[in-house]
Amino acid sequence: MDSLSIPRLMVSAPHKSSGKTTVMLGLAGYLTRHGERVTCFKKGPDYIDPMWHALASGRESYNLDPWLMGQDGCRDSFIRNGRNGTLALIEGNHGLHDGLSLDGSDSSAGVAALLEAPVLLVIDARKMNRGAAAIVMGMQAMQPQVTIAGVILNRVRSRRHGEKQKLAIETFCRVPVLGSIPEDSQLAIAERHLGLTTVGETAEAASFIDEAAEQVAHYCDMQAIRALFALAPPVRSYPDEHVSMRSEARVRIGVFRDAAFCFYYPDNLRALEENGAELVYIDSMHDRSIPDVHGLYLGGGFPESFFFELGSNRELMLEVSRRVESDMPLYAECGGLIWLSRSGTYGGKTFSLAGILPFDIGFQPRPAGHGYLNLRSCTESPWFEHGAEVRAHEFHYSSPLSGSGGCDWQFDVIRGRGVTGQHDGIMYRNLFASYAHLHAQGNPQWAKRFTDLAAEWKARNPLEK
Repeated sequence: MDSLSIPRLMVSAPHKSSGKTTVMLGLAGYLTRHGERVTCFKKGPDYIDPMWHALASGRESYNLDPWLMGQDGCRDSFIRNGRNGTLALIEGNHGLHDGLSLDGSDSSAGVAALLEAPVLLVIDARKMNRGAAAIVMGMQAMQPQVTIAGVILNRVRSRRHGEKQKLAIETFCRVPVLGSIPEDSQLAIAERHLGLTTVGETAEAASFIDEAAEQVAHYCDMQAIRALFALAPPVRSYPDEHVSMRSEARVRIGVFRDAAFCFYYPDNLRALEENGAELVYIDSMHDRSIPDVHGLYLGGGFPESFFFELGSNRELMLEVSRRVESDMPLYAECGGLIWLSRSGTYGGKTFSLAGILPFDIGFQPRPAGHGYLNLRSCTESPWFEHGAEVRAHEFHYSSPLSGSGGCDWQFDVIRGRGVTGQHDGIMYRNLFASYAHLHAQGNPQWAKRFTDLAAEWKARNPLEK
């Protein structure tokens, strides 16, 4: 067994909206600009924060979600991806101790404990003075216990206000306060109905990250924060256990990837490559034809923001329909399901879509499905075996207005919403479409089944593109 040195630090907070994402981006941007190869991670199923991480660090960001991936899957992904950088920076989600399980194993604290990562706690300093120490003390005492190695005070009202909190925290909690960011620093990322806006939707995103890096460096002790990474002990790993083993490409899979379709877990794309897929990227708004591929992957995103552009590309929609009728495998998640439907009504307007699935999609002000999904396969298919239980995540404001009757479904919904509240995973020929986002680390057969289907289609259609 080898010991790997992966210096690491988690940025977390006692509760949501404390400013941890801005601090995370500032740290990632600053450290990257000072010569570190920072590999970022996001605890939880989120897609948008990792896009911001990638812009700040110039490197891919990865998810760590014990509920979706299992603890072994989280550890495997962390070692596999973290070993390629000089520093690993993990952003928690929600509050440090928030999670589904009573024991906290699936919380940000649970991930920090699993990875033995010290925690930099970002506190919203408003409406408190010495009581801030009680917050930190509670975070220290709550199970699972983690090492809170430093505190950053955010939205501090005045210098005197910050000094009161710093003195209380360092006196009663024995934790250094390494930064005090004033309330008027004006650093905030706008939010949208699926959370933070994406990098592609935010004007001057790079400038925001530069400003965050400057602000964090100005108001925080960067030398002391950099030293916190070294508090993490070496991680134990078997030689080559977590090395990516990409096999020779046997199929090509076309992946819709653009401003409308941008939700893909990097580990899922890697899993396809490790199972023999060469990935070919397709722009759903500008590419008029399908390249030489043997399968299609339509991920999630915000197609509703681009309904006019998507609907105007009828050539691509007709070409995808032809491939589906030829039994080419197509896997679609959430936004991909919407694109495949007959129509989408958004902002008071109805747009014609691909028409491959018998759905007319509508949007509502509140989420139709939001949170973790428990699914049980009610039938045997090339995608999932009968009886398989799948954990996934959903976050959608859309649902079919009509057309969900008479469909062939893969899953019964045990927890969550899915497509109908009872079912998820519509099947048609070799097409599979779902509101569920699954992670390959928690579903190790997914990538193999996908690439096997593509190889079978390739063998039956040797002259096809």
